[in-house]
Amino acid sequence: MQIEVKVPQLSESVSEATLLSWHKREGDDVERGENLIDIETDKVVLELPAIQSGVLSKIFKEEGAVVTSGEVIALLDTAAEKPKAKQASAEPEKPVLMPAAKKHAAELGVDVTEIRGTGRGGRITKADVMHPKKEEAIPESGQRAERRAPMSRIRARVAQRLLESQRNAAILTTFNEVSMRAVVDLRNRYKEQFEKEHGIKLGFMSFFVKAAVSALKQFPVLNASIEGNDIVYHDYYDIGIAVGTERGLVVPVLRNADSLSFEDIEKGVADFGKRAKEGKLAVEELEGGTFSITNGGIFGSMLSTPIINPPQSAILGIHAMKDRPVVENGEIVIRPIIYLALSYDHRLIDGREAVQSLVAIKEDLEDPARLLLDL
Repeated sequence: MQIEVKVPQLSESVSEATLLSWHKREGDDVERGENLIDIETDKVVLELPAIQSGVLSKIFKEEGAVVTSGEVIALLDTAAEKPKAKQASAEPEKPVLMPAAKKHAAELGVDVTEIRGTGRGGRITKADVMHPKKEEAIPESGQRAERRAPMSRIRARVAQRLLESQRNAAILTTFNEVSMRAVVDLRNRYKEQFEKEHGIKLGFMSFFVKAAVSALKQFPVLNASIEGNDIVYHDYYDIGIAVGTERGLVVPVLRNADSLSFEDIEKGVADFGKRAKEGKLAVEELEGGTFSITNGGIFGSMLSTPIINPPQSAILGIHAMKDRPVVENGEIVIRPIIYLALSYDHRLIDGREAVQSLVAIKEDLEDPARLLLDL
């Protein structure tokens, strides 16, 4: 029986997607639940598992094809016999060409035996034919090579949204420095007990989320957004946590962050990071945030100006923690210092509110007991 392999239903906000890479070729046997292909939208990468076991009898859409919800991209024969294992041969295996690669190789007269395939399992893709990398090629001295690759959908979407943000908002940034000594001491004192009790390491992000939510409660306009001529105030706190991946930046959302414990936040952030890198975040997890936090410090950034994630009106940027000399009670001491940056939409948020909210975050981090006691 031939079963149609269809593109899964995409989110209402996603009209089309791109086929990334087939994990199976025509004639390959497939087990139920096995991933057939990765499908990239402008927000996430989806896996398309086989709904039954069988043989992939026909592929209609090649890698790189643009598809829509419900579109048939292949056929799965559930009645076909699985191919028998081939006996080992002394002859080297011929390179496997994707259909588009085979077509372009023939048109250009390219010798595919000298091309190193970059596709899954060493398959030769169209890009390999257009820009071949020979197996034994040795770069010449002084060679000025160039490579060209299409933007991923996620990268293109990030570029579009960030450009919209800069074009459609009056973005300003205010900065402050924070001594993390109290947070570091508290974390060092309880991190082993915390991990033993909750099965997750106690990081710093839970402190930043808690401090941010506390500030948003004091200054609700930072948690609001502009819709036409209206200001929409959100009486809930859905905090986006920016995660960098090879395909681009994604911002999964911690829902109702004000009701989450330190344990809940740490587990949520760790789960987001893991699934973002695997491309397994759901589209719904990336929508609806009211405020965002981005941590450039994990990459070593000392200071930056984060860009607002529309339609939100503010974003908190965290930077690398470094031991620095500071003055306390008239004496120079060494403290673990971080710089915070709060970018805000000046159409909605005045400088006074932005500065005071960042000071509130600073005060909570320098005296974390306030967070624990909800002060």
